[in-house]
Amino acid sequence: MKCAVRRVIWVVIAVLIAAGAVACGGARAPLPAAGSVDADKFLHDRGQEELAKDHWIQARLYFRTLVDTYPASPYRYAAKLGIGDSYLGENRIESHILGAHEFREFLTYFPGHARADYAQYRLAVAQMRQMLGAERDQTATREALRELNSFLERFPSSQLRPEVEKLHRQVRDRLSESEFRIGRWHYRSRYYLGALWRLLPLLAEDPGYTRKDSVLFYLGETYFALNAPADARKYFEWLLKDYPNTEHAEDARERLDQIKALEADPPKEPVKKGAGGSASGAGSS
Repeated sequence: MKCAVRRVIWVVIAVLIAAGAVACGGARAPLPAAGSVDADKFLHDRGQEELAKDHWIQARLYFRTLVDTYPASPYRYAAKLGIGDSYLGENRIESHILGAHEFREFLTYFPGHARADYAQYRLAVAQMRQMLGAERDQTATREALRELNSFLERFPSSQLRPEVEKLHRQVRDRLSESEFRIGRWHYRSRYYLGALWRLLPLLAEDPGYTRKDSVLFYLGETYFALNAPADARKYFEWLLKDYPNTEHAEDARERLDQIKALEADPPKEPVKKGAGGSASGAGSS
């Protein structure tokens, strides 16, 4: 199934690339006058100027012309990145796909380049912009997380690392929010084991989740509903210790009071009856 999905994605990318080529009509940016030196630098500089003005198509024409016309130019690396940036600047779903393709190509052909960290960073951004809401399919979110993890593994000393770490938290929160909502829905539907199957792994795999207080609260509520007060107490006390001012704090305190009352005066077990209606074991020798 995953292979089929990936094939569809690459078909879409191929169609979009072809459509982009047709739309441009094979156009090339204007070259400097014949005999001019540093024509590749001219194209690079003009492309950067257009990129700074948010003229995405014009910038892309300069950069594409440089890449196609001067394959040995030292500016082709920056031009390749500029093409990707121009797609991301357009900020449309199809341009995000095309931008991701450009950055992925850069990493494939120039993995050791000094700006490979930038390409990996922008590839992750392109994937992030394809993410859906927490209540919807999270395939694109997982792809974004994979690219961010790749950056953190490959470029530990990059100046972009603080920004990538911030994006990593945002993406991880999106995945965790999706899991949390499913777990909470299970709890509210009284499918308590289903709630535990979602919330316990979430707590273990993402201890930095921004809404960790809510996870702790619903774990406590779930165990309380399952008549496991000792387990419930653990999560309510954890919640109040680490998040004393959370929106769940008052409800957690009330639950703890209930648990303490039950522990102080546990419900009596019903007296078991033996044969003949006498208490079990009564009158036996």
